[in-house]
Amino acid sequence: MNIKENLLEIKSTLPESVTLVAVSKTKPVSDLMEAYEAGQRIFGENKIQEMEEKFNEMPKDIQWHMIGHVQTNKVKFMAPFVSLVHGVDSLKLLKEINKQALKNNRVIDCLLQIHIAEEETKFGLDDTELEEILELAKNENFNNVKIVGLMGMATFTENQNQIKKEFLHLKSIFDKNQSLNTQNCKLNALSMGMSGDYQLAIECGSTMVRIGSSIFGTRN
Repeated sequence: MNIKENLLEIKSTLPESVTLVAVSKTKPVSDLMEAYEAGQRIFGENKIQEMEEKFNEMPKDIQWHMIGHVQTNKVKFMAPFVSLVHGVDSLKLLKEINKQALKNNRVIDCLLQIHIAEEETKFGLDDTELEEILELAKNENFNNVKIVGLMGMATFTENQNQIKKEFLHLKSIFDKNQSLNTQNCKLNALSMGMSGDYQLAIECGSTMVRIGSSIFGTRN
């Protein structure tokens, strides 16, 4: 399993406009350091405690992305260092990130997670909730968060047409809200696509892909 080779091969296929998040959850620091030494600086974790441990051990020029579902009571543990929170799926969570960012004298970048899959298990905002958050973000004092884009996860299926339909649906929501430009809300990033479907996601307009197993091998 050559992490460096895998990483460089994937990077060679990505357009310059697409950011690669190396999904390193459950992987040991030694694996992450191999990717780091091959030039990777953005890592995605889905458990705050694990991300915090790796942050403490690893070089400080790394950007840590929280890609999993976030419980509000855990936000305080990542607020001092997290670069981007991918899965903001409620107003309650956004308020908590804002509160903890203020305590740390930081502005934390966030993506709003939109529910696009036909599975109930996936988290995310519906159209009404999205509108409510964007409206509040324009008018309320969210001075310590910046909404920089949207994120979505397609249905776990082999059906490429369905995945494409869901990705295009998310892209249309992104396009519709692109004109928003306030102090704490400017949509630049569209995070969709993982190891199995990232090429399709890029075709559909993704600017950020989350790739784990194709770099680090399958998880136990």
